[in-house]
Amino acid sequence: MIIRPAFIVTILSLCTFLPGFLFADEDYPTLAIGAPAPDFRLPGVDGREYSLSDFQQAKVLAVIFTCNHCPTAQAYEERIKQLVTDFKDKGVAFVAISPNDPKAVRLDELGWSDMSDSFEEMKLRAEHKQFNFPYLYDADTQEVSKAYGPKATPHVFIFDEARRLRYVGRVDENERRPDQVKSPDARNAIEALLAGKPVPVEHTRTFGCSVKWADKRSSVDEAFAKWAQEPVTIKVADSAQVKQLLENRSDKLRLVNVWATWCGPCRVEFPDLVTINRMYRHREFELITISADDLQDKEKALAFLKEQQASTTNLIFAESGYKLFDVLDDFAGGKMSSGALPYTMLIAPGGKVIYRKEGRIDPLVVKREIIKVMGNTYR
Repeated sequence: MIIRPAFIVTILSLCTFLPGFLFADEDYPTLAIGAPAPDFRLPGVDGREYSLSDFQQAKVLAVIFTCNHCPTAQAYEERIKQLVTDFKDKGVAFVAISPNDPKAVRLDELGWSDMSDSFEEMKLRAEHKQFNFPYLYDADTQEVSKAYGPKATPHVFIFDEARRLRYVGRVDENERRPDQVKSPDARNAIEALLAGKPVPVEHTRTFGCSVKWADKRSSVDEAFAKWAQEPVTIKVADSAQVKQLLENRSDKLRLVNVWATWCGPCRVEFPDLVTINRMYRHREFELITISADDLQDKEKALAFLKEQQASTTNLIFAESGYKLFDVLDDFAGGKMSSGALPYTMLIAPGGKVIYRKEGRIDPLVVKREIIKVMGNTYR
């Protein structure tokens, strides 16, 4: 079989947008079966610092490297919580560690998530998902992660009472369908150790998003440089055209934002809209902005858009602001809006309004609404 260069390039390009496609890093070898657990002292999202000695009373210790943004890691969150619940009275301790450097995560790697991997976002994730296990942050030096050698998120390391590694690998073999799991490998390992028996399978392949080591920060810089070069334009639109775009006959989830250069809150929130667009635009999503500036201020509006690097579909309304809100209110079923800017709607294909906000958006709320519609697993 001849593997053509074009085929190799295609596969490599897919890795940018398929979080579950893993190329293992070989710089930091995975801890070997039988090796002692490396010590750690890391901050947790609950305000405490944790070290290996904090779990010394446990008969079995599971250390799980996971993160916020990876859809595979997200798919296993509830199963990890269930493991904690099932074994909490049996002498088993669990601790999760995020190995990722948030400054090494590109915005377009976040298209399946509502947040990235910063410590503050970890706190939000843990609260939102009601984690019942310590969730620790290792991004400052990544020294703990380097010592354990996780290759993907999630990656499970299970230690016996003497803190020797007895299992390393996946939670189970079906990341998409927990109801169809046939090989609950992590659970099997824990149960064997509690029973004083050998672990039936000591090592399995992991699967998920590659660890974001600090040396990947250059990729983030490259992405921002590339986005800065994208063309920014603005077109005039009348009532009929705005009505048509609100009806959303496309196959994309459409975020529509009405703004103006003279609107202070609009200018403040605009960078968040650009970030949201960069996160999700490679999926079935698009951002459309509509300037409510006077048509004679078109160049001023364009200058602002260029300053914001808003390489989206940008329109300026050809008529008055009152007329624009007449169109918006008609589309919203005649519900009278205040006319205040900014004004934002999230519209599903077919015209269903998923989210509507007068005034500044909460970016996290919008991202969560987007994920609800598009899903947080890759396709």
